[in-house]
Amino acid sequence: MASLESGMPLQEALFFASSGNTLAIIVNYFLGYLLYEKTKTKLLSSKVGALSYTYGHRYGYLALLLSPLPLIGDPLTLVAGVVRLRFVWFVLIAGTLRVARYYALALVV
Repeated sequence: MASLESGMPLQEALFFASSGNTLAIIVNYFLGYLLYEKTKTKLLSSKVGALSYTYGHRYGYLALLLSPLPLIGDPLTLVAGVVRLRFVWFVLIAGTLRVARYYALALVV
């Protein structure tokens, strides 16, 4: 079995990295979920905000395909909670992509 220089087996490192990252996006989702009322009221008070909110509902799951990307991925997981995407689908899409990202990185290294 391949291992990292520190001695940790690669599969174990993948497991811990993927688990930690998946837990992080779940926390982001629930932070967005808790901010729903305040954020919704503020967004719907402006024309651009209302349009953004509508697009979030319409294209939210599709936007999650960008969630493994650096810089924009974590805010997308927060927005998923704000627009209240279904949690099961959120975890299946974003979680699977996060695991796939670490797997791809492990293949490269």
